[in-house]
Amino acid sequence: MHFHILTLFPEMVLNGLGTSITGRAMANHLLSVEAVNIRDYANNKHNRVDDYPYGGGAGMLMQAEPVYGAYRAVEDHIQERTGKEGRTRVVYLSPQGGTFSQSMAEEFAKEEDLILLCGHYEGIDERVLEEIVTDYVSIGDYVLTGGELPAMVIVDAVSRLIPGVLHNDTSAEFESFQDNLLEYPHYTRPEIWHDKQVPPILLSGHHANVEKWRREQSILRTWQRRPDLLDKAELTEKEKKNLQNMIEHDKM
Repeated sequence: MHFHILTLFPEMVLNGLGTSITGRAMANHLLSVEAVNIRDYANNKHNRVDDYPYGGGAGMLMQAEPVYGAYRAVEDHIQERTGKEGRTRVVYLSPQGGTFSQSMAEEFAKEEDLILLCGHYEGIDERVLEEIVTDYVSIGDYVLTGGELPAMVIVDAVSRLIPGVLHNDTSAEFESFQDNLLEYPHYTRPEIWHDKQVPPILLSGHHANVEKWRREQSILRTWQRRPDLLDKAELTEKEKKNLQNMIEHDKM
């Protein structure tokens, strides 16, 4: 998979993504990350990409043309490489977008190329957004200085779903938010730490019982920490009954 990040700070995203799992995946050619400097497409000698907004207001606004020039260069390169025509998916990182989720990461992972547009200052001229953006995505209800950190979050989350990126490809199938449930608790050596013992079921060697326990713990943890997810979780009738018993017991 190929990620193309349109940004004013290419070093920031490349340094952040060039380590750990994503860095290793890039080195192994399982994915690529291209950081395109929007300033390179400014049509003035000072590489200025911002200006005052019409109508007044605080702050500066990124101009349409440099953003479009950066996008057009990436789009042309993709079409040249793939021989395919048509628009590439363009994600604009904005607090006004829909909240990023695991299901969204799974959707993005199906793309061969993904363009991530990072805003800065007070945002980007609306006209270029209308022309090139296909998805508006937020990583939460708060405001950041720019879109670079959200872009790195998306690349990291999507990368984990690409075959071969994780040493154990099955691990991504059992992490939090799969099936709208949080992940079960984990334990490792030593068996006893600060007088707290690993649950005996995990030491039993009985795989079916371990999986049953993990499923129960996953449902319990979701109810305790993110009960809003349970409305979308696929539970058996027995699991629903056990959950209802837990809720009633907690009210007593």
